[in-house]
Amino acid sequence: MSAPASGRILTLNRGSATLKAALYDVSRAVEPVLSIKIDRIDFAGTQITIKDSAGETLLESSPPRGDSEATLQLVFSWLESHKFLGNLLAAGHRLVHGGVQFQEPVKITAQVLAELEKLTPLDPDHLPAALAVIRFVTKKLPDVPQIGCFDTAFHRSMPKVARMYALPRRFFEEGVMRFGFHGLSYEYILGELRSLDGALAEGRVIIAHLGNGASMVAVRNGESVDTSMGFTPLEGLVMGTRSGDVDPGALLYLLQHGKMAAADLDECLNKHSGLLGVSGSSEDMRDLLEKSSRDERAAEAVELFCYRVKKYLGAYAAALGGVDVVVFTGGIGEKAAPVRGKICEGLEFLGIQLDPQRNQRNENVISSASSRVKVRVIETNEDLTIVRHVLRQIGRS
Repeated sequence: MSAPASGRILTLNRGSATLKAALYDVSRAVEPVLSIKIDRIDFAGTQITIKDSAGETLLESSPPRGDSEATLQLVFSWLESHKFLGNLLAAGHRLVHGGVQFQEPVKITAQVLAELEKLTPLDPDHLPAALAVIRFVTKKLPDVPQIGCFDTAFHRSMPKVARMYALPRRFFEEGVMRFGFHGLSYEYILGELRSLDGALAEGRVIIAHLGNGASMVAVRNGESVDTSMGFTPLEGLVMGTRSGDVDPGALLYLLQHGKMAAADLDECLNKHSGLLGVSGSSEDMRDLLEKSSRDERAAEAVELFCYRVKKYLGAYAAALGGVDVVVFTGGIGEKAAPVRGKICEGLEFLGIQLDPQRNQRNENVISSASSRVKVRVIETNEDLTIVRHVLRQIGRS
């Protein structure tokens, strides 16, 4: 199968152990021409899957060793041999952290790459791996411009009071502040909300991006006012394997009394906590919902997840002076009706009232006709946000 001869954009989203990529034709940049997923990219058992726009699998491969550069070489060689890299206009990368320096998409140059290298201590799980992909693409396709799109950029409008921690001021001046994440997703959702509800999107909006990584944002007049993730993506809600909010005193206790070394604590908070840590069995909300009726720990994990989201929803309603619309997105937010129901239960005093049947059917609008607050479910698409930024950066509409 060969690709049509028209301009294309390649999007790349490197996670800590995965890489998701997609190839878009700019003449119809809604559905990707190709979707590429690499699981366990740096580990034994790497799995490559490439599908076309109809969902047909074009390639399934398990490279013999967990070497990310060798895996990328295999994928790009396949793309090249099947003529998918012809007329490639640009590549766009999702970069989780932009620090204080990068507050909008930017063309990747040697100088920008050097600045991004300095930010790796802020995001050791994602940024070094993403920069390795950028360097690979530079070597493989030296004439193709690359654009970095930052998850933190959406939150540049947050007021100073929402950015600050109550630490000695010198730390804030050195960049220890709340940045916020999931910005590419929030930008997409806000754009969709504008097309669906017009002026309502410029009012008081709370968006809950609930997935393995989970966060929320309060938006007023189309701008981020506050968000649950902070200096790192660890702060805030209960997540699949991340703890979310924990008393810093508890963490100091674990360190000072020899319960854990710093590296072990990092591993615990990011990889073994959250839904997995509380349930003791799974980080997958689908699994936990399925067995919650017979597994007390699974039920408690679900309950804690929903309780924390509800607390933040109430806090953001206070920060905004009310709420006009709530949007659920992300894998859990889009598909887990029981979770949405638990979160919204008891929030009638805020004007939030779900229609149980609409919610169960995962309809676009799940609030009741009498609800003062509209509650929506919108599927997110970070890739399309990247494509739009890339096109603007290279001067294409």
